[in-house]
Amino acid sequence: MRVPLSWLREYVDLPATETGRDVQAKLISAGLEVETVEHLGADLKGPLVVGQVLTVEELEGFKKPIRFCTVDVGQANGTGEPQEIVCGARNFAAGDKVVVVLPGAVLPGGFAIAARKTYGKVSHGMICSGDELGMGDDGSNGIIVLPPETEVGRDAIELLELVDEVLDIAVTPDRGYCLSMRGVARETATAYGLPLRDPALLDVPGPNAYGYPVEVLDPVGCDRFTARTVTGLSPEARSPIWLTRRLQKAGMRPVSLAVDVTNYVMLELGQPLHAYDRSLVRGTIGVRRAEQGEKLTTLDGVRRTLDAEDLVITDERGPIGLAGVMGGADTEIADDDLDRATSEVVVEAAHFDPVSVARTARRHKLSSEASRRFERGVDPQAAAAAAQRTVDLLVLLAGGTAEAGVTQFTAPSAPHTLTIPADHPDKVAGVAYGRETVVRRLQQVGCDVYGQDELIVTVPSWRPDLTDPNDLAEEVIRLEGYENLPITLPRPPAGRGLTSRQRLHRRTGRALAGAGYVEAPNYPFVGEQVFDQLGLDADDPARRVVKLTNPLNDEEPALRTSLLPGLLGALRRNDGRGSHDLALFETGLVFKPRGEQRAAVRLPVDRRPTDEELAGLDAALPDQPRHVAAVLAGAREQAGWWGAGRPADWADAVEAARTVAAEAGAELVVRQGRYGPWHPGRCAELAVTVDGTERVIGHAGELHPRVVKNLALPARTCAMELDLDALEQAGEGVPQAPGISTFPVATQDVALVVDGSVPAADVEAALREGAGELLESIRLFDVYENAGQLGEGRKSLAYALRFRAPDRTLTVDEASAARESAVALAGERTGATLRG
Repeated sequence: MRVPLSWLREYVDLPATETGRDVQAKLISAGLEVETVEHLGADLKGPLVVGQVLTVEELEGFKKPIRFCTVDVGQANGTGEPQEIVCGARNFAAGDKVVVVLPGAVLPGGFAIAARKTYGKVSHGMICSGDELGMGDDGSNGIIVLPPETEVGRDAIELLELVDEVLDIAVTPDRGYCLSMRGVARETATAYGLPLRDPALLDVPGPNAYGYPVEVLDPVGCDRFTARTVTGLSPEARSPIWLTRRLQKAGMRPVSLAVDVTNYVMLELGQPLHAYDRSLVRGTIGVRRAEQGEKLTTLDGVRRTLDAEDLVITDERGPIGLAGVMGGADTEIADDDLDRATSEVVVEAAHFDPVSVARTARRHKLSSEASRRFERGVDPQAAAAAAQRTVDLLVLLAGGTAEAGVTQFTAPSAPHTLTIPADHPDKVAGVAYGRETVVRRLQQVGCDVYGQDELIVTVPSWRPDLTDPNDLAEEVIRLEGYENLPITLPRPPAGRGLTSRQRLHRRTGRALAGAGYVEAPNYPFVGEQVFDQLGLDADDPARRVVKLTNPLNDEEPALRTSLLPGLLGALRRNDGRGSHDLALFETGLVFKPRGEQRAAVRLPVDRRPTDEELAGLDAALPDQPRHVAAVLAGAREQAGWWGAGRPADWADAVEAARTVAAEAGAELVVRQGRYGPWHPGRCAELAVTVDGTERVIGHAGELHPRVVKNLALPARTCAMELDLDALEQAGEGVPQAPGISTFPVATQDVALVVDGSVPAADVEAALREGAGELLESIRLFDVYENAGQLGEGRKSLAYALRFRAPDRTLTVDEASAARESAVALAGERTGATLRG
């Protein structure tokens, strides 16, 4: 909401010294989000005057039409002689009154005006358009043509109100009343402790039987409807300068007098209105729900297919407007077209159900100034005053005549009343306000307050957001000043630190970041088509998803069952923007539906829920294990003077899984696997032992080429994903640092020949078990395949074994015995034989 300070002063007698910045500070303290204060005309300098065009000469021989004009500016130029000006605009003629900027002036943007030779003539100034003066769009697409009665030589800066301050307020959904000058003025008056001149306090005639016929068939969707008729509008009448300037400062474009008046009243009182050309309305105006499939062409020229939930305004032909959203083209007011000028209008001022308007606006993707206000709540009792204000302005500015008939439909309703303890705001804020302060502040909001210890509060009609005692407490607290609330740091009970799950989560993130990965959190929403792109089987449990009733994006209505879709999407975006060497990770929740779907119960707010109620709520939630995933592409080690570098491969993904397992203190079993998005020959199955039972908790390796193509990923992209909660269960808590022996290490190498299908991990496990407690570490350092030396389908695996005792120096015989025991067990389990 853009609020011109000059307009605001009409309703509140602000001190003359108060600037826009001062008002901004007051309103922010009262809880409004005043984002900026725009200083209109801050760099504007005169002389800028009204002139009358005397002659217009068309200059020939140029690429575009150019006109040489003489303009009477009175005594503003110091001589009284006509001013010679070159101008390219075409929307004026001799005799028109225009805005002239004379040499020595400075226009917005620091554009200095001086006499200069152009197109073979000397131009002493410039005839101005609205854009050149920073006024915004006036719909003319050319220079400003003023009313004929405007005095020549008058200061145009004052006439056009070019110097002003405009507050730009971001109105939150609970403060819809501030989408009007009336609402902002009320907050300003309260903030300054000044009286408010309420523009809605008008003498409004009561309803009678002579008004335009109206039939409301849906009193739930429309609980108030006022119709007034004005006849005899002058076709030549135009919006006065003060009206168009206020609309422009508020961010709206002037259209025609009747439309401008309805927009002006909407900005002033917050009540959206609509004016129908009476000659185009057929019969009774009605309000009802649309019939499924009905058609309506709205004012934006779009022919829309209506839904049965849409609330519409009708005449005997059918819909003529979307209630609370936009009118129809069939009854549109003519835009300054004398051939079909509107001389009689029916003014509609109604109150529509906010939910119905919001759903209609979203269904048709048609947000308007009216829908913005109705969605947030409009004062239902302002409809009659807004209609009267519109009629008064049309009579005043267009020479019309207000018909005596007044139509007013009002559905039965009662004021909203709340009961609140007088000390409730004190308890909420932790401040002793006292009853008198609470009553005074609630009355400033517009409430009627009765009672002593228990206050009976009647909420004003313009505040539909005040629905419970805490809302009333918030009003007291914000008007007393949030900045005056005491700052009290909470004191957590001793011994309450992070849980083991939280500590593992943090350690995992630090470990992966230390290994060169960058954390990339993603939204937890996915579309089900991604499972096809990942190559998951039709019966894969990961395809069972929890769907959202009201998703943020219709293309992603489900909660993720894997972290990979989001991470791979982040990798694709970064690769597409030029970052080709990538290593990303994420830790987060995945969501797996339980076998029995239950509806969540609504918990009470007036007491603590019982354990049974909380258990029922938990039972309705999906399982939410925490996973960790990593993806890699491009170079894992960069080339440089230190070496050639190398690309990321499947082994790096497996190593990332081992890094995470080490942080959990768990022993990770790595073996060849086959699952979904991974390449069948380069996929590792990852398992741990939990309570004596081995459990597969994830996979790592290179992605399948088909998946890489489906998701438009870089070639040879690798990925890893683990169930972090299962890893925690298998772990031993915080990993313990190993003891370092002071005795020397004994190194023994062994090369074993096995069948090509035997995994190296199986050979390593057998060597580790056979070597016994003296084995400190084992490392595979060479894999050799040569059919001529080893035989067809055979391979050689070379391991480095390190032996060390914690209490003595090992002898050669002890190390050799441990090595031979390891080789023997490997031969027994895998058929390995010593090479050579």
